[in-house]
Amino acid sequence: MVSGKRMGKQCVIDTLGRGLVLWLIGYVSGILLFFALPVSLIGWAILPVGVIVTFWVLFKQIRHEDFRYYVGLAVAWTAIAVACDYVFIVVALKPADGYYKPDVYLYYVLMAVIPLIAGWWKKNASRRTAL
Repeated sequence: MVSGKRMGKQCVIDTLGRGLVLWLIGYVSGILLFFALPVSLIGWAILPVGVIVTFWVLFKQIRHEDFRYYVGLAVAWTAIAVACDYVFIVVALKPADGYYKPDVYLYYVLMAVIPLIAGWWKKNASRRTAL
């Protein structure tokens, strides 16, 4: 059995640490792609890679089966994405044509939905193995 202190530390790592790293991967990728793609295509180019990386993190790095844990990740990771985008893109970079476009909204939806999918899958997988 894992101690409560260890569990709390892991929750912070999974929630804040991994959430910030996932956001940072997209942010840095966007900066690099700025020099190679039209601005209108950057988000669409990052999105598929971000989805794959997010699923990889959820299935290979996070060891939880409680669906509520994934609900917390969904809320936290979405909040991190919205807050960091606002501060580090909207306020700091002041994009000339604005920032909030369909690719950004889809990104926010996926940050909320992907952890829920992973949590549902893991919850059901643990039930199947218990039978």
